[in-house]
Amino acid sequence: MSAFEKFQRFLITVLIAVAFFYGGYYFGKRGYLFEIRKNPPKIEVVNRYPANKKVNFDLFWEVWDIVSAKYLERPVDPQKMLYGAISGMVSSLGDPYTSFLPPEINKVISDSLNGKYEGIGAELGVRDGNLIIVSPLDGSPAKEMGLKAGDKIVEIEGKTTFGMTLSEAVAKIRGEAGTTSTLKVQTGNDKPRDVKIRRRVINVPSVTWEDKGDGTVYIRVSRFDADTNDEWSRVASEVNIKMTELDAIVIDVRGNPGGYLQSAVYVAEEFFHGKPVLYEESATGEQKPYMAERVGTFENVPGIFVLVDGGSASASEILASALKVQRGATLIGERTFGKGTIQEEEKFKDGSGAHITVSKWLTAAKEWIHKTDDKEGGIQPDIVVTRTDEEMGKNVDSQLNRAIELAKEL
Repeated sequence: MSAFEKFQRFLITVLIAVAFFYGGYYFGKRGYLFEIRKNPPKIEVVNRYPANKKVNFDLFWEVWDIVSAKYLERPVDPQKMLYGAISGMVSSLGDPYTSFLPPEINKVISDSLNGKYEGIGAELGVRDGNLIIVSPLDGSPAKEMGLKAGDKIVEIEGKTTFGMTLSEAVAKIRGEAGTTSTLKVQTGNDKPRDVKIRRRVINVPSVTWEDKGDGTVYIRVSRFDADTNDEWSRVASEVNIKMTELDAIVIDVRGNPGGYLQSAVYVAEEFFHGKPVLYEESATGEQKPYMAERVGTFENVPGIFVLVDGGSASASEILASALKVQRGATLIGERTFGKGTIQEEEKFKDGSGAHITVSKWLTAAKEWIHKTDDKEGGIQPDIVVTRTDEEMGKNVDSQLNRAIELAKEL
C-alpha cells in the first residue's frame, strides 16, 4: 500500500469519526437514521421522517372550502370528508395492506381479529389491482355458496369495485346477520356471475383435529386470531392424551388468510424450540429473529406434512415455511398467496384506526416470499397437487389423501 493510499484511508477514517459524533447527533434529532459502514467506507443518511413537516396546506383548505360551498347535495358531511382525505393520503402509498379505517370499519376489522364474525365469512385481498377472495372461512355462507380462493369480486351491490379500497369493500360486504349481500363474482376467465349470500354470525373454532388412523393426526388451522393460541393448546393436549402412537401430523392451513403473527410463532413452537421461526426486517435492513422459546409436545414426531394453497397467506406462510426449514416438513398442495409484510395497528380516540406496514418478514431461511410486480411470490409446495372442481363437488380431498398416503409410508 502506497503512502498516498495510507493517507487516504486515514483521512476517510477521520471524516467518518467526525461525522459520527457531530452529524449523527444533528441528523438523529431531525428524524434521520445515521449509518456508517467501514468496508467499503461509506456514510449513509436514511430519511426516517419527513424532513420538513411544514407542508403548505393552502390548496387543501381551498378545495375544502370550494367543495363545501358549491357541492350540489348540501350540507356536506365534514367528518366524512376528513376521513376520506386521510384515507386518500394513506392510499397514495400504493400498499393494499396499509389503510385508514373509520370507526365503523375499524370495529368490523377488530371484531374479526378477535374471533367475532358477522357477515359472509370471507377474507378479502387485492391482487394485481383486483379485489379478490383470499379465502372463504370454514363453515361460512361464502364457502357454502361456492366462493373460492382467487375469485375476483367485480361488483358489490351493483357498484364496481374498481378503485375501491380494501377497507371500503370490507365495510360494504359485512353486515348484520340475516341481511343479504349481492356480489358479482368472476372465477378465472369465466363470465362474471351474481351471487346472493345471506349474512350470519360466523362462530367456527380456529383449530380442530381428527385421528386419521395408523398413528396419523390431522389438524386444521383455519385462521390465527385472538383465540387461536388457547384452541391450539387444547388440541395439542387432547392429541397428546388420546394418541398412544403418533408418527405423523398433517397441518392444514389451506384457505387460512393469516392474522396474528405471534399465533403462528406459538403454533410453530409445538414442533421445535431454540431456533428462529421467522425474521422481521426493518426499513434499514436490520433483521430481528422471532425465536421458538417454549418446549412443545410434537418435537419428536417424525413426519410433518403441511397442506397449502393460494388462500394460505401471511401467518399461514410463516408457519408453513418455519416447519419446512426447521423440521423438514413436506408441503403439499398449491403455491401460497405471497404476503410478506407486517402491519402495526394504531387506534385513535374517535374509534378509527390504521394498519400501517412497518416491516417485512422473512422465512427462517431469510427468504422474502412477498408477491410484487416483478416476482411471483408465495411458497411453492414440495409436492404439487391441484384439487379440481369435480373433486370438490364429490367431496374428494386429493391433497389430504396424498399427505395421509405419505404419512403411512413412514
